[in-house]
Amino acid sequence: MSDLITPDLVTLDQDLGTSKDAVIRHLAERVVAAGRATGFDGLYADAMAREQKTATGVPGGIAIPHCRSASVTTPSLAMARLKPPVDWGAKDGPADIVFFIAAPEGADQEHLQLLAKLARSLIKKDFTGALRTASTPQEIVALVNGALGLGPAPETSQASGTAGGESESPAGGRHVGGAEATGATAAGTAAGAAAGASAAHAGNASGEVHGGSGTATSGEPPASATGPRPEKLVAVTACPTGIAHTYMAADSLAAAAAERGIDLQVETQGSAGSTPLDPDVIKNADAVIFAVDVDVRDKGRFAGKPVISGPVKRGIDEPGVMIDEALAAAKDPNARTVSGGGGGGEERASSSGENFGGQLKRALLTGVSYMIPFVAGGGLLIALGFLLGGYELSLSNDEGVANGDIILDGTSIFSLPPDGLLAYLGAVFWKIGNISLGFLVPALAGYIAYALADRPGIAPGFTAGAVALYMDAGFLGGIAGGLLAGYVAMWVGGWKVPSWLRGLMPVVIIPLIASLIASGLLLLVLGGPIAALTLALNDWLSGLTGVAAIGLGVILGLMMGADLGGPINKVAYAFAVAGLGEGAFDNQAPWQIMAAVMAAGMVPPLGMALATVLDKSQFSMALRENGKAAWLLGAAFISEGAIPFAAADPLRVIPSTMLGGATAGAICMAAGVTSQAPHGGIFVFFAIGNIFMFIVAILAGMVVSALVLVGLKRLTAPKRTEEPVVA
Repeated sequence: MSDLITPDLVTLDQDLGTSKDAVIRHLAERVVAAGRATGFDGLYADAMAREQKTATGVPGGIAIPHCRSASVTTPSLAMARLKPPVDWGAKDGPADIVFFIAAPEGADQEHLQLLAKLARSLIKKDFTGALRTASTPQEIVALVNGALGLGPAPETSQASGTAGGESESPAGGRHVGGAEATGATAAGTAAGAAAGASAAHAGNASGEVHGGSGTATSGEPPASATGPRPEKLVAVTACPTGIAHTYMAADSLAAAAAERGIDLQVETQGSAGSTPLDPDVIKNADAVIFAVDVDVRDKGRFAGKPVISGPVKRGIDEPGVMIDEALAAAKDPNARTVSGGGGGGEERASSSGENFGGQLKRALLTGVSYMIPFVAGGGLLIALGFLLGGYELSLSNDEGVANGDIILDGTSIFSLPPDGLLAYLGAVFWKIGNISLGFLVPALAGYIAYALADRPGIAPGFTAGAVALYMDAGFLGGIAGGLLAGYVAMWVGGWKVPSWLRGLMPVVIIPLIASLIASGLLLLVLGGPIAALTLALNDWLSGLTGVAAIGLGVILGLMMGADLGGPINKVAYAFAVAGLGEGAFDNQAPWQIMAAVMAAGMVPPLGMALATVLDKSQFSMALRENGKAAWLLGAAFISEGAIPFAAADPLRVIPSTMLGGATAGAICMAAGVTSQAPHGGIFVFFAIGNIFMFIVAILAGMVVSALVLVGLKRLTAPKRTEEPVVA
């Protein structure tokens, strides 16, 4: 197995700038220069993308930027000791020690376990103290290898992971202050073993994963302990990458629990493997802590337990506070509990979870994401129906019956209509598409409620969406119904009920009460006003002409080019998709908005691809390769194809993509281009009305974006400086 860190990956006591971007750039360049990654741009973009999810600074003046990247060929650690320190988002101040962890996308478990072990070592004061006093890169390498168990650590360091009263047992367990804790142990013994706890505290020794296990524990009290049973807690930690924060949060929580004499066991759902908590341990726990930035796997195991939720970084920064909150929740009969739905995702609400705005945004985006397949399938089927059977399928006779329905009522595959097989198949596709679109509002409401209350919210949400459809309240009614159903289901799910009733809560009680309240409010109070608002909105959109329509296209185009798949982009896309079901031949405004959004979203990757052709000298080899792929990504309406360019040079790329998107959006709205498909780009040409102007809009936006980017690069060419390599 290759070394994770070598002296040429270590930078000591250099001024690398005042921003973490500059430090990450330097360390990524070191990894590439050492031949451990194929290209700087891809590695840097992946590292910055991970950094934008959650700041990687941790208490103690430490930062651990990390990523998995297809550019990495050899798992690597690059280290910098900074003078001056750089702000990395930790609450206790800037970081002077930075470890950059670069892992391949398909890294083997042995390497991932070592990287996780390093992350755990970085919360040990003796190890970080030795890092601060080491005088050469070779000493740093020896310290790290000692901490990872790959070689003897220098005598000046206790980086091997033992501290105070700890010692490794022959069986692979850990002795803490004279008391042995088997399996994956952490931080010392609980109440009744004061010597062990103080030893663990003195050494700041937190958890360690043994043999790839995914659990850590604060230690059991000795068998001779007397007095009341100590409180028992369980926790789950997980971060998007699963390399560093997952394990550091587990160890910080375990250490805080040990200081309080609390029996805590932690399940780390990370890259180095995960061993689920024993069901009996969960059953006997008084409360559960979720310190996660991603979905908790198999969350239904914790159903009914009082819960405290928060981001994984809070488990590192405020482990003691989370422990105290969990203990308080265990004694509070009104505390939030884990729902019994067993669905994916972290617990949706808690006293320490996301704020209301973040919760609302996540719920709306979840609803839209689950709704899109209904819209995509239905819209494309309708477009195919028109392609085969003509637009006359949607026209109605004097009795209000559509021609497509007339064809299906009086014919079959064995008794074709006068216009033949194509007309019949067109009517079939058209009808199935319309039925699919009929699920748009119920699906939107159902999955908004699911995002808030997990599986018990789905039925109340779908029911409220169906009521909104009945009331002609449209997608606005679906949003209102989904939010009502979700929050009511959350409220009912938090009720304290007898144990014999818990099994009925998620499948009977919660759906019944939430459906009655949410749908009742829509039917009796809110549905009428929302329906009137929906009608007014449709009338306003249908009446947009000239400058007003072009202005809307400009705004939507700017939003689509602003953050390339981020929240601003998603708001514009969600607005277009949510209204798509309201489109008709006498109300084409929703179709026009969809066309403007799709064209604007195709421009960023296409513009970047063209820019790499117009002036290759302004782009690295890796970005030129990305430019080749961006042609196809842009044609398929995958805006994220421009992300590598934006990550490497956001100040010039983002303005260019916004201007290009605004150009495409304005032309589409001015020309009345329509799209009945929510996705697919040029490959759903049959669903596009006025395909010629659609292509013109895309080409114009692409050219504007490329020319602006090349011009900005030539006017403000960056001065790249090569950092000297410290031997």
